[in-house]
Amino acid sequence: MMQNIFLAVKKCQPQVQIKNPVMFVVYVGAVLLTVIDVLNAMMGVNQRALGYNVAITLILWATVLFANYADAVAEGRGRAQAESLKKSRHAVLAHRLDKRGQAVDVTSDDLQPGDIVQVTAGEVIPMDGEVIMGTAAVDESAITGESSPVIREAGGDRSSVTGGTTVLSDNLQVKITARAGESFLDQMIHMIEGAKRQKTPNEIALQILLVTLTIIFLIVVATLLPFSQFANSKAAAQTITIANLAALLVCLAPTTIGALLSAIGISGMSRLNQENVLAKSGRAIEAAGDVDILLLDKTGTITLGNRQAVAFKTIQGVSAHDLAEAALLSSMADETPEGRSVVNLARETAQMTIDTKRLMDPVFVPFSAATRMSGVDIQTDHYRKGAADSVQQYILSLGASWPAEATSFAEEIAKNGGTPLVVTKNATVLGVIALKDIVKPGVRDQFNALRKMGIKSVMITGDNPLTAAAIAAEAGVDDYIAQAVPESKLAVIKKYQQAGHLVAMTGDGTNDAPALAQADVAVAMNTGTVAAKEAGNMIDLDSSPTKLIKIVAVGKQLLMTRGALTTFSITNDLAKYFAILPALFVGLYPQLAVLNFMHLTSPKTAILAALLYNALIIIGLIPVALRGVRYRELGAEQLLRQNLLVYGVGGILLPFVVIKIFDMILTIIGVK
Repeated sequence: MMQNIFLAVKKCQPQVQIKNPVMFVVYVGAVLLTVIDVLNAMMGVNQRALGYNVAITLILWATVLFANYADAVAEGRGRAQAESLKKSRHAVLAHRLDKRGQAVDVTSDDLQPGDIVQVTAGEVIPMDGEVIMGTAAVDESAITGESSPVIREAGGDRSSVTGGTTVLSDNLQVKITARAGESFLDQMIHMIEGAKRQKTPNEIALQILLVTLTIIFLIVVATLLPFSQFANSKAAAQTITIANLAALLVCLAPTTIGALLSAIGISGMSRLNQENVLAKSGRAIEAAGDVDILLLDKTGTITLGNRQAVAFKTIQGVSAHDLAEAALLSSMADETPEGRSVVNLARETAQMTIDTKRLMDPVFVPFSAATRMSGVDIQTDHYRKGAADSVQQYILSLGASWPAEATSFAEEIAKNGGTPLVVTKNATVLGVIALKDIVKPGVRDQFNALRKMGIKSVMITGDNPLTAAAIAAEAGVDDYIAQAVPESKLAVIKKYQQAGHLVAMTGDGTNDAPALAQADVAVAMNTGTVAAKEAGNMIDLDSSPTKLIKIVAVGKQLLMTRGALTTFSITNDLAKYFAILPALFVGLYPQLAVLNFMHLTSPKTAILAALLYNALIIIGLIPVALRGVRYRELGAEQLLRQNLLVYGVGGILLPFVVIKIFDMILTIIGVK
């Protein structure tokens, strides 16, 4: 707390205050009144009048300090995380490979993009890069906070590594992609500390509105002093002073939201950091709040991701033992979770063992994206397992017939949300394996919540249309894209954007980069490739595709908080008008006394009470600005009605009560 107070005082510098024009007006008023108070004290002005003016001056300084304190607290929330990350950022020894492949020891600060370094078990990865050779377990707890190691390997979508993480096993060759001071860790530190936080378009637009209102009120207040002198009224001369006019300007100007606007933006980014998401810009967070289309991968997001073999369906005339044996043999070299589940199911259902003599010199046929099949050749027998359409083409190419029963089985499995794999021996179709991808518990409720918020969910999958339709129905998504390829993802994003929608999606591979670059909110997985992370405007350190839903929630909460506190700031000015305007002008216009329905004791107590409320409400709203208003999965109209009721009506009523209480306290202590 003391550190935040010290930082708030440190921010009381003109070059800092001018960045917030609304509070800069208060700052200038406080400085001006301080000078006037000093001059009045030197001239021996009446002590009662001087004490009143000093009280106004102190309250104005308190208002400035409270606004600075709000920023300091918001920035302080990420300070500890930034300090922790700084401890991970230090120059380490790197083994850079020269043109002959020989290792040369240099410091990490000397590395340049394109350099190749060798990292062995127990060593720290010196700089951000991409694995070009090897596979290893890497400890990323310093970055993500997750203690479990992750696998990084050359090729594929898990090739990206971050400087400052530690290799736990094996060896890696890493191609450096960043230079010192521009690494992923440096970006995180800058973003958390707010050093590079740029104002968002909505924030800029709101600040323009606040500045415009402040200028209008400044012009109005500036004309009141000559008007009162022209009226030549003794009563007006007693109340319409420079100190009172400064108080009037501060109460008229939207100082509450002006003081909290920056803190709201910083805290929104901080809440996203707490979810282990790095936003490259505040614009991305705001866009997340306006998103109405979510593109979600099926595997690992909607489903658990590891499909399991659940049943064998045999073609008429084929024994269950023969099908199980063929399925087991064709999966012996398949180390994927699906392949292992086929082996386990065959052993459990057929109670079978493999005659090792038959496995002499087997020739394994690995799975390929082109053939979509795998298998094994054992002497003269050829076992194959793969997608129904690929296996059908394979059988027909051999001149054999395709049984209609296989098509029926495949369609039945697909309609039930499973994936069919057809098993063959030589040119004979033996049966179909049913793989089932399990939908994650609670997913349907999440999509129902999104639907209430007016967000359409679209599932993206490489499955065939029948399987995709079944999974979509079970999960409760609004739409799906089957047999998706990078081109189709990009096309569908453009289609939605052309229709006026804001689109969010996740991705981790190089093939996702075009779609990520096109999406309004693009969340790249930290495990993904460098291309994916460069294309995205957010990076999920946990590499959890479901994080997209939380990101949307944080974005909406940020927009709701800014809107709610703006509403509160504008509406609570109404009570201050009723307090301060009659106090100032009742000498000129006695009829204004009717507006003093709060029956405030005197002009002095009314003005001081309004100023005290104006300053203290900033402190009172700091927790709301940092935490955000309560977020609910409701439609925009419903949320607007609730916020208008709570922060609009509340903003009107609360000041009347508090100002009256302050007036009573000031009266009791002898202010008249």
